[in-house]
Amino acid sequence: MTTRGIEWLKTAGARFTVLSYRSEKTGAEYAAHALGIPARAVVKSLVFHFDSGFMFALIDGAGRVSTKKLARVCGCKRVSPAAPHDAERVTGYQVGGIGPFGARRTIPVFLDATTATADRLVINAGARGTMVELATVDLIHLTNAVVADIRTGG
Repeated sequence: MTTRGIEWLKTAGARFTVLSYRSEKTGAEYAAHALGIPARAVVKSLVFHFDSGFMFALIDGAGRVSTKKLARVCGCKRVSPAAPHDAERVTGYQVGGIGPFGARRTIPVFLDATTATADRLVINAGARGTMVELATVDLIHLTNAVVADIRTGG
C-alpha cells in the first residue's frame, strides 16, 4: 500500500522498509505483536496540543509520555494530548495510522531519548496497518526531531 507518508519518504530520498499487518486493532503494542517485533521497536506517534499549536511526541510502544517533561522541553506552560479529531485534522491521517511523514501540517517533533537509543525504529506511515522501518538517525534527520527525556518515570 502506498500512503502520503510513504510518498513523502520516497521524495525525501529516505531508505526504509514498508511493513504491513492486518489492522484489526490500533496501537503500538498491537502492531508490534502483529509484526512479531518487540514493543520497544515500534514508535507511537502521539499528537499533543500546546500554547500555540500542536506537536508530535514519539515514544516506543512500551513507554508513556510525561506531559510535564514535554512542556519543559518545548518551553510551554502546558501540553495535553490532542483530541482525536484535532489530531486527524492537523495530520490528515486517521487515528491508528498517524505518523510524522507527510502530515498535512509541519509540526514540531520530540523524540524520547530512550527510544532514540535504538538503531532502527518502526513507525506509522499514514494508514492503519502500514508502517515503515528506518534508521533512527534518519527519523531524527527527516523530522528535525528534538531528542529529549519525555518519558514518565525516566
